[in-house]
Amino acid sequence: MTIIYLCNLELHDSLYFATREIGRLYETEAVLHNYALAYILGFVDNPKYNTSVGEEDAYRYFCAEQVPKYKQQLEPLNAQGIYITPARARHHTSVLNTWKYADNHYHVEMKPTSKNIPSFGRAKEIAPESEFEFFVISNHELDFPRWVRMGKWASKALLKTRPLEIKTQHTSGEFIFPYPLNPLDVMGVHQVLSFDTINMPPVSLIQNVRIVGEHWTITDTNFSSLQIPRNLRYCFRS
Repeated sequence: MTIIYLCNLELHDSLYFATREIGRLYETEAVLHNYALAYILGFVDNPKYNTSVGEEDAYRYFCAEQVPKYKQQLEPLNAQGIYITPARARHHTSVLNTWKYADNHYHVEMKPTSKNIPSFGRAKEIAPESEFEFFVISNHELDFPRWVRMGKWASKALLKTRPLEIKTQHTSGEFIFPYPLNPLDVMGVHQVLSFDTINMPPVSLIQNVRIVGEHWTITDTNFSSLQIPRNLRYCFRS
């Protein structure tokens, strides 16, 4: 049994993470990476979905080291039959905030220096009331939180989910998927003909993807015709 959930995230705070750093400008792209969404939804550190989780892996409130463990922490979701697509913005607005910080040399004698140390920067953030949309594919029913925290500021967002009706379980052929995808996860099982690139860490995403391969066809009031790729799994570079 396959269940495809349509998920909607509504921001109640401004959302910030540095997709791009252009000089002193730190820009937040209106796209959420599928790695980040796995952590946001709580699947990574929940023993119900990740049986390999131990005390040393749970870092919701504290992280002893700043070393990503994407492969170690996301691969168990493959065994659980859970996959999350990246999210695109249904609608969004951006806000530009300027931040400043002070030098702690105010209490000592000031000396000339040749160092160019910036004292301010600008962060382009996604404004409250913006909404994101993505899919969670699972072979069993899932429990979702109602409220989640996300981004550098742990911004609050409301999560709404509902299962979609699958019109056709198994179809093969060419189709266009209008949502973003992780190329590592899709190119191993599908032939990708064309796409647009979204440059962002840790793996750049692709969107407006023209694909040849197996897919589901969705019947829903929100979509006149939507095909979702089958057999998506978390894959990583060797």
